[in-house]
Amino acid sequence: MRKRMGVILSMLCIWAFAMALYAAYMLNEKLQLNEPVVVTMQKGKPLSSFFHTLEKNNWIEDARWIMVVAKLSGQAHLARAGDYELTSAMNVMDVLGLLLKGKTVQYKITLVEGQTIKETLQRIKSHEKLKQDLPGDLDKLMGFLDLSGHPEGRFFPDTYLFDANTRASEILARAQVRLESVLAQEWQKRQQPLPYKNSYEALIMASIVEKETAAADEREQIAGIFVRRLQKNMRLETDPTVIYGMGDRYKGNIRRRHLKERTAYNTYRMKGLPPTPISLVGREAIHAALHPAPGEELYFVAKGNGRHYFSATLSEHNKAVREYQINRRAKQYRSTPAQ
Repeated sequence: MRKRMGVILSMLCIWAFAMALYAAYMLNEKLQLNEPVVVTMQKGKPLSSFFHTLEKNNWIEDARWIMVVAKLSGQAHLARAGDYELTSAMNVMDVLGLLLKGKTVQYKITLVEGQTIKETLQRIKSHEKLKQDLPGDLDKLMGFLDLSGHPEGRFFPDTYLFDANTRASEILARAQVRLESVLAQEWQKRQQPLPYKNSYEALIMASIVEKETAAADEREQIAGIFVRRLQKNMRLETDPTVIYGMGDRYKGNIRRRHLKERTAYNTYRMKGLPPTPISLVGREAIHAALHPAPGEELYFVAKGNGRHYFSATLSEHNKAVREYQINRRAKQYRSTPAQ
C-alpha cells in the first residue's frame, strides 16, 4: 500500500513539475505577431476577455495560464480599459503588466493657433478616437461646457494627449483651463500702461496679432502699432476682423463694399476692439499683446513674403502700398491699417 502511494505521489510530483514547466513556457513565450497591433480592453469587460481575444487571434496559445497568475495576484480588477499596443517582443506577463499599470496608447489632437472655433470643432469632430459628445449648435457649446460668454478664442491651442474614447468635451475643457491659466500668467506680467480694461480685451488684441502675422519677430511690433492706434483713438482697420465678420461669405477676397459694411467686427467702420477674439491664440501672441514694442509706426503693409513693411506716416505707408501690393496675391489677406 505504501509502495502504491509512493508511486502515486511520484507521478503527481512529475505531473506538477511538468505543468509548472508548461506554464512557465506559456507565460514566457513571445506573442505570435508579425507587426505591432493595438488591442482594446473594453470598459466593463473582464480581464479574461482581453486575453481570450489574443488567443482567438492565435497571438497566444493558451489564455488560461496568464489568467491564473492574474487571479492569484489579486490585481485583475486593476486592469484599465483602453487601447494597448502589443509587439512581438512581449510575452503575456509583459502584457498583463501593461494592463495593470494602465499604459494605454495615447492619441493626440492639436488645436491650432489662428484657427476659428468652427475650424477647431471640425478638427475635433474628424478625430476617430474621440467620443463625439459636443452639441451641433455652436450657440449651445458654452452652456454644454458649463461656461459663459462667446466660445471664440476661449481654448488654448496646443497638442493634447488622450485615451481612446475620451469625450471631445474633455479636450475642450482642458483647453479652456489651459487658456485661462496662460492668460492669467501673462496678464500678471503685463507692461504698463496698456489700453485694455481687462485680460479679455488683451485676448481680443492677441487674436488679431495672431491672424496678422506668422513671423514671430513681428508680433510685438504689430501689437505696438495697434496699441498706439487705440491710444490715439484711431480705427484699427485690420482685415482679419473684417474677414471674421463676413463668416461664410468670405471667399478669398475683400471687396470695397465689405469694408463699408457695418458689422461688429468691421474695424474700418468702428473704433476700438471687436467684441470677441477672432481665433485661437497662442502664448506668444498673448505675450506680444501685453508687451507691445515701442515706436512711432502706425501703419504696416504685407510685402508678399510673409513679412511686413512698417511706416510712421501715412505718406510713407501709401508709398509702401504702391510698392508691395501691385502684384499682391489675390488671396493675401494680411491687414493694412490705413487712416
